[in-house]
Amino acid sequence: MCTKIALFLPLKNSDTTFLIVSFNSIFLVDFLWNYPLYSHLILFSDWIKYILFSLNFNFYRGGTPRPGEISLAHHGVLFLDELPEFDRKVLEVLREPLESGHIHISRAAKQAHFPARFQLIAAMNPCPCGYLGHSNNKCRCTPDAITRYQGKISGPLLDRIDMQVLVQALPQDDLFAPHQSENSSAIQDRVEAAFQRQLLRQGKPNNLLDSKEIDLHCHADSATEHLLRSAMLKLNWSARAYHRVLKVARSIADLANSPSILPAHVAEAIQYRRALREH
Repeated sequence: MCTKIALFLPLKNSDTTFLIVSFNSIFLVDFLWNYPLYSHLILFSDWIKYILFSLNFNFYRGGTPRPGEISLAHHGVLFLDELPEFDRKVLEVLREPLESGHIHISRAAKQAHFPARFQLIAAMNPCPCGYLGHSNNKCRCTPDAITRYQGKISGPLLDRIDMQVLVQALPQDDLFAPHQSENSSAIQDRVEAAFQRQLLRQGKPNNLLDSKEIDLHCHADSATEHLLRSAMLKLNWSARAYHRVLKVARSIADLANSPSILPAHVAEAIQYRRALREH
């Protein structure tokens, strides 16, 4: 999944590519030749190895801060598998770069400031056994066990994850049935076209819009605004969640080549924030 998502990212210009290559070379020159440039994968099994020599996702060798996983994924994808199995203190470190696009490390002897504007993708089971909601009804987890397991992802961190999608197990009939999927190049072309619309309209991607720019470029009509307000009250959203849903809705509209945000775009964006806490 991480590799496929990386293929759909907008094409990088020469300046961005040079920045990524230069930054990765600071960590390890061989990295550039042995790994995909725009994706970085951390499995929980790998975390045992990383925890031995990493702190706050940034490597320290000889007392000198060096770029870590979140910085190596700058302008790319950072994929965390089995998210609740990571130490909660480590996950909380992600809050700063997800908001600002940078990570600041301050210690007694030295300070460091690294870029870390990445696209976070994480995977997790809905419960400890992994069968919650499955058609075979194998799940025997108690409500308290499910709450504790999902509660390993804090509210502030979850608030910064724009899209939460519940992926159901594929039925056997659908698994063996012949089907045609959309070509990856076609998806990439659609993403690139939407990205160019954003640059033409506001000079930056939707995810970088501040509150004033959101009011300017993510304006919704009265019906759409009413839908957003109702969802905010019902789902107890924060102001951050409200603005993030608006930016996701703007991106959905861009992918649909729609000049304005329609109620259908907002309704889809709302659904992307309801998966975890309701299952």
